[in-house]
Amino acid sequence: MNPILLCRHPVTLVPESARVIIRPFIPADHVRITTIIGRVLALTEEEAVAQLTSVRAEFDARHYDIEPLLMAHFEKIHHLVFTQRPLTHERKMLLGSVFSGEYSLESAAIFNPSMVPHPDQTNAPAGGLRFIMSLRATGEGHISSIEFRAGTIEQDGEITIDPVSRFVTAPHVEKNPTYYKRRFSIKLSEIGFDDDHVAAVLSTLGDSFTHSELKKSVALVRSSQQPASRDMKRTLESIQWLADSNYELRFCDKLAISERIIFPVSPNESNGIEDARFVRFIDDDGVVSYFATYTAYNGRTILPQFIETKDFLHFRMITLNGSGVVNKGMALFPRRINGQYVMLSRQDDENISIMFSDSPYQWADPQVILRPAQPWETVKLGNCGSPIETEAGWLVITHGVGPMRKYCISAALLDLHDPTIVIGRLAEPLLSPEGNEREGYVPNVVYSCGSLLHNGRLILPYAISDRASAIASMELSDLLEALLKSCEKP
Repeated sequence: MNPILLCRHPVTLVPESARVIIRPFIPADHVRITTIIGRVLALTEEEAVAQLTSVRAEFDARHYDIEPLLMAHFEKIHHLVFTQRPLTHERKMLLGSVFSGEYSLESAAIFNPSMVPHPDQTNAPAGGLRFIMSLRATGEGHISSIEFRAGTIEQDGEITIDPVSRFVTAPHVEKNPTYYKRRFSIKLSEIGFDDDHVAAVLSTLGDSFTHSELKKSVALVRSSQQPASRDMKRTLESIQWLADSNYELRFCDKLAISERIIFPVSPNESNGIEDARFVRFIDDDGVVSYFATYTAYNGRTILPQFIETKDFLHFRMITLNGSGVVNKGMALFPRRINGQYVMLSRQDDENISIMFSDSPYQWADPQVILRPAQPWETVKLGNCGSPIETEAGWLVITHGVGPMRKYCISAALLDLHDPTIVIGRLAEPLLSPEGNEREGYVPNVVYSCGSLLHNGRLILPYAISDRASAIASMELSDLLEALLKSCEKP
């Protein structure tokens, strides 16, 4: 019998279909695009204004600011507008609207949460804590994105979620992000591009360079060899792919945290941004940053990626390098250990491994530290977010998959100074799907991407069968006592 008393809080986050963004809805066939444009151009000015008025009456209240979105979508097809006649602002917006559509971000699910202390504790109650929760939202076509919620943990342990806005707004994508030559070169080499064409492109660039500088260098190399060889085309396309995979996002600071959405931007993420594991990272000089690992999915392959932010307004999305950057479930420790960054991962879709690095972007030489040991983790074992530092050791919340693909949550404890050493692990789950938690898009699953400690309690947000999210908590002292008593070596 597990002696740990677990409290399920009366907090449940369920999908809200009304939370929508406006996305481009542009046919692939240019003939169809021009046909649609022709129909809009054939309207009289009065008819165009009337149509736009109808659109605004129906959709304005559903979005924070609809006008710049419609104009941005007009710009995407502007080059195909076949008239020399100047277009009014209203007709441009109407053209933008016919190539737009609403997308319900979380119509299918809102799940796989991680939780970190809010960077702004100004309004935290005495003895309490403000937090930010990241969530995986999934909508039509199973496209996943990152949403956020803010909330409060009171001194007595009560947990509340701030009111959630019905508006959702995508960030501004920086048009000219900065790249670093060494990292860029390493990643190109890892994916099989380390040739004269790469050298030619990078030779004219500094140690750091912007997207526009890279674009000019690529164009220069392309023009130097005409007709371009097949190898050159593949190399230059891969350089562009890598550049598009590393980008920066910026939200307006007037947006509430629940109004911010990170929707796929790069081709790597075309089918989703999955399972962000956020962690509050404190560097050796005391500087605090918020990092996250996530899985980019393009419908065929997955690619682990990295997020950096300090304020949840400005985000940098970064490609990770190294032979250890495989599979899902990478989770960064919240500080360096003996001067090195440390990462948990699952290299083989079965065991939990650990890696050490001088850089948070370069990972190799994984070492297995935890293997399935109990019946409820027979199929595979993984982490449920970044380890948590305690006086007794690094607390790792784990998930195990057993018969009938049932997911349970448990825990292990690693040595504080040498986290390759497992001090203890529970012989039973901390949390198993019960009652209606068993029902959902993927039945019989509880899963988390990150917990936190407050006032001696472990606060554990968790997903319910890939459908919704809830929060549990327990006394840390009880959990550590059980882990130290179990002391089961792998």
